[in-house]
Amino acid sequence: MHRLWVLVAVQAAIAAASLVVEIVAGRMLAPYVGMSLYTWTSVIAVVLAGFSAGHWLGGRLAERPPEAALRANGWALLAAAATTAGAVFALRAAAPAVIAALPNPVGAIVVLSALVFFLPSFFAGIPAPILSMIAVAGASSGKGRALGAMFAAGAWGAILGTLAAGFVFISWLGSVGTLVTVAAVYAGLGVASLVSAGGLRGLGQGALVALGPLVLSLGALTRPDPCTVESDYFCIRVIEDDSGPELARLMVLDHLVHGIASPDPALLLTSHAMMLDALPRMRMQDRADWRAFLIGGGTYSVPRAWHAGHVPVAVTVAELDPAVTEAARDWFWYEPGTDRILNADARQALASDPARYDVILGDAFGDIAVPQHLITREFFALVRDRLTPGGVYLMNVIDHMDRLQVLASVVATARTVWPSVEVWTDPNHDPAETRRVFILVAGETPSARTRITNASGDAIRIAADSVQAIVDGRDPVIFTDDYAPIDRLLGDRGEG
Repeated sequence: MHRLWVLVAVQAAIAAASLVVEIVAGRMLAPYVGMSLYTWTSVIAVVLAGFSAGHWLGGRLAERPPEAALRANGWALLAAAATTAGAVFALRAAAPAVIAALPNPVGAIVVLSALVFFLPSFFAGIPAPILSMIAVAGASSGKGRALGAMFAAGAWGAILGTLAAGFVFISWLGSVGTLVTVAAVYAGLGVASLVSAGGLRGLGQGALVALGPLVLSLGALTRPDPCTVESDYFCIRVIEDDSGPELARLMVLDHLVHGIASPDPALLLTSHAMMLDALPRMRMQDRADWRAFLIGGGTYSVPRAWHAGHVPVAVTVAELDPAVTEAARDWFWYEPGTDRILNADARQALASDPARYDVILGDAFGDIAVPQHLITREFFALVRDRLTPGGVYLMNVIDHMDRLQVLASVVATARTVWPSVEVWTDPNHDPAETRRVFILVAGETPSARTRITNASGDAIRIAADSVQAIVDGRDPVIFTDDYAPIDRLLGDRGEG
């Protein structure tokens, strides 16, 4: 392992494997704490902290004679293999306790990231200075070129690992399968390093110790998968609930319930689905037929209800993840029929097609993770341009009742585009719940009614002066493509 090209190859492989773990970390945390700016910030910070600590220790170990340094390198890689394979167990064991102890979602994300992914990054950070020192020491001339080659190998390995994780491994192997593969790479390189340092004795020691990561890997593969389907975008879980009078199924994307459906398409089991169904009907009741563009599909409960009620609407749905649509067909009784399904980002779809719609319906909010590009002034202007005269835009907004900063900001942003901006909600909201779902209704004119009642529930329009008081009592942010701090506003649980 003393030849430069071998050291370069090993360094590249370790860097690639460590970046694969970083990408997988975000996906593994998603079923427990969601996927947000805070998730990726925490993961990146923890991984970099692990690398830094590992580099520091690796630098001290690199001062040893080459054979001793290689042995330390081998043990470090075997430890990286064990902690990587054990990350599956660590996360599933720690998540319930951490989430229960830390109700603040940001705190839970940081602690879980550190508990599960610091050690794999720490041990993976140890080899870089060891291998670089050996490369430089072994170069009779061109020591600077040898050092540069090792740095370049680390960078290129990181690039290839990132690309492989995003485009190959997770799609084909899933998160757990990808971690097991990385653990196997670490273990193989660790044994090779011990062999290089100690010959057959090193082989025997390394092979014996490598049994630990192997057992952990096999155990991780046999653990129940929390995802019904792990797609390129989400961990999709289907949960059946037969506790009520009607069979119901919940669609959970990462850690948040995005829809509840029953075999009866006319029965809408969430207040926000009821409002997203009934409000467009009310606004379009004078039109013989109309066209609707839905941002996000989920369980497809709204188009199911429209079709079951023989609503004269032509439906287009922009659902980025085709696996969500497949899940809706397989488990949530959705039949597309004549509905047009676009597997594309909604903003891109609207921008690339000049077609106009009578109703555009957005269902983008989810806990502290909201697509920022779908709540900005520029996006609202695009939506306005894609509405027919008299058309209406609706979107759900989730906010904390003790702040309402997000609601105020969304209303203020929408008012820069539309003359009429209403806020609707469920009057039967449980006051014990700290979060509330609102429906924003924006268009050229206000709604003719202030209350809707049907078999699925009630909806009321919040009085205009009450909405104005919410806006006036805060310091609302006008969301733009350059500045839309929605993650901070949703994640900040301080009193407002």
